Amino acid sequence: MGNKNMIITIEREYGSGGRIVGRKLAEDLGIHFYDDEILKLTSEKSAIGEEYFRLADEKAGNNLLHRIVGRKLDFTEEPVLSGNVTAPENLFRFQSSVIRELAREESCIIVGRAAGYVLDQEEDLERLIRIFVCADKVRRVQRVMEVDAIDEEKAKRRIKKMEKSRREYYKYFTGSEWHNMKNYDLTINTTNLDLDQTVELIKNYIHLKGFDK
Repeated sequence: MGNKNMIITIEREYGSGGRIVGRKLAEDLGIHFYDDEILKLTSEKSAIGEEYFRLADEKAGNNLLHRIVGRKLDFTEEPVLSGNVTAPENLFRFQSSVIRELAREESCIIVGRAAGYVLDQEEDLERLIRIFVCADKVRRVQRVMEVDAIDEEKAKRRIKKMEKSRREYYKYFTGSEWHNMKNYDLTINTTNLDLDQTVELIKNYIHLKGFDK
């Protein structure tokens, strides 16, 4: 019998509002929302300082060839508890095991960290919804200027840096492309939607899938 928890994972372009949408959706559905909290939980599970996970958070490892070739990391392997425990691959394995544990224990929303890809490898998850939130560049720049209280040039640079980091992270650890829409069940362009409308759209999708029964 499969796991009946509903797990929603959200990958998001920087400035698209994906994280805020995830938090509001979790409040509406009455389930837990995990973003940075993943780092704290992983630190507690591994007994490795949280700062190591923060430094590696959504960043590719340092094996450039691995990234170019796009080899998939076997993150189902158990992380090592001695030796090079803070290697990016080992930190990712710890994080992946925490993500899998959360999915087994409760319905929840998880933002980033290739969670949709990690959980898609689990055979007993019957109610997994993988979402990608995007928006056009102009709208994202506007949002970053507003939310981060920075000027247009800084917003553009921040978007470029964050997107490069997330893209390389996803490629490095999954061997797949972050922007490959085949990796997601639902892609939402928030350019002409406010965040409340985006939440309603996801709730309608959940209803259409019959996952709210």
